[in-house]
Amino acid sequence: VVTRDDVEELLKAVFQFVKDKEQLLQDLRSQIEETKKIIAEKQHERDYWLEYKNVGSKIHAEKISSLEKDIAEVKHELERTEEYYREALKVVREENQKLFDRHMKLLSEEALKNAVGYLDKHCRREIEENEWLKEEVKIYRKAHSDLETSVQLLEEENTNLVAKLIDIKLQHLRV
Repeated sequence: VVTRDDVEELLKAVFQFVKDKEQLLQDLRSQIEETKKIIAEKQHERDYWLEYKNVGSKIHAEKISSLEKDIAEVKHELERTEEYYREALKVVREENQKLFDRHMKLLSEEALKNAVGYLDKHCRREIEENEWLKEEVKIYRKAHSDLETSVQLLEEENTNLVAKLIDIKLQHLRV
C-alpha cells in the first residue's frame, strides 16, 4: 500500500532529482560556453601566429638582418674612429713632448745665460774653458774610436796574412 506521504516523498525526490539534473545541465552549458570562448580565443591566437609565421616573421627577419648589418657597420666605424683617435692622441702626445723638451731646453739655456751674466769674469772664463774642453774630449773620443776600429781591421788582416803564410809554408814542406 502506497500512501500519500510516500507519493509526496517520491515526487519530492523526483523533483529534487530533476532540479539537480537541470542545475547540472545548466553548469554543463556554462562550461560549454566558456570552452567555446576559450576555443575562439585560441583559434584567434592560432590565426594570428599563422599570419605572423607566413608574413610577419619574414618582415621581422628582414628587419633583424638589416639591424644586424647596421650594428656591424656601426662597430666597424667605431673601430676606425677609435684607431683614428688613438693615432691622433699619439701624435699630439709626441708633439707635446717635443714642445715640452724644446721649452725646457730653452729655459735651461736662458737660465744658464742669466746665471753666467751674474758671474764674474774669472768664472765665465772657467765655464768657457770647460765647454772648450768638453768639445776637445768629444773630438779625441771620436779619434780614439776611429783608431780602435782601424787597429782591429789591421789585426784581422794580419791574422789572415799569417794564416796564408803558414798554409804556404806547409805546402812547401810537403813538396
